[in-house]
Amino acid sequence: MGRYVVRRLLQMIPVFIGTTLLIFVMVYAIGDPVNALFGDRAPDPATAAQLRHQFHLDKPIWQQYVLYMGNIFTGDFGNAFNGRPVTDLMSTAFPITVRLAVIALVFEIIIGIALGVATGLRRGRPVDTSVLMLTLLVISVPTFVTGTLFQYLFGVKWGWIRPAVTPAAPVGELLLPGLVLALVSLAYVTRLTRTSIAENARADYVRTAVAKGLSRGRVTGRHLLRNSLIPVVTFLGTDVGTLMAGALVTERIFNIQGVGFQLWQGIVRQNSPTVVGFVTILVIVFLLANLLVDLLYAVLDPRIRYA
Repeated sequence: MGRYVVRRLLQMIPVFIGTTLLIFVMVYAIGDPVNALFGDRAPDPATAAQLRHQFHLDKPIWQQYVLYMGNIFTGDFGNAFNGRPVTDLMSTAFPITVRLAVIALVFEIIIGIALGVATGLRRGRPVDTSVLMLTLLVISVPTFVTGTLFQYLFGVKWGWIRPAVTPAAPVGELLLPGLVLALVSLAYVTRLTRTSIAENARADYVRTAVAKGLSRGRVTGRHLLRNSLIPVVTFLGTDVGTLMAGALVTERIFNIQGVGFQLWQGIVRQNSPTVVGFVTILVIVFLLANLLVDLLYAVLDPRIRYA
């Protein structure tokens, strides 16, 4: 197991370099960030030259990337064009988005897997048809429609929650945004679990466990569910990064100043250091989540061994 983890960590290095290089080139090589900073007004040539020198924009793109990566390994993600360090923006944005993503992931795991097991064991029955239609409806409706509707009903009309989240973003205020963020992925988890449960329910090892006289709950929980969760875990692993990166719409609806909000601000204002810095962290999150998924395979299926 230890050797496998080391190999996977080494494999992440070229993936990390390739993705960050692509992002860096796309952000810095297209357009002039200094001109975008001043908008319609033409910048003073001396001021523009000073800013380009300060942010290394007067150097070749490959040299800018090398300098940027060298600073990252020292924990320096540079400064935004307003002079504020990008790490300061990260320290306020990532904790909020992490809490939001964890809440969404908990909804997916608890509700999605429970519905998937219930419908998978009752395939073809009315409850199965109803859940399938409901999940199809959830997948079909865009997140901004669902978020706006939930905000109006639960926040404005019924007054059960705040219509907008405060800057501190406590867990209680993030429950509804977390549910909105999780809905589409929750529907996919439900359908994945249902399909996997329905297929494995006819497997030989399940019939053998039933023939031994094991209770239905033990057969389902210890044998059937454990082997059926592998495709679900694969989806959840990739969804961790998607939840954090895809929170932009949800955060805008509920006025949550997290990663999505900062990325949107950086894109609109063409604040290149902010965009590259935040996306770099999201790349790391994706890579670590995929590693965790591979390690969980061995936990769910004892036949899988990593040398």
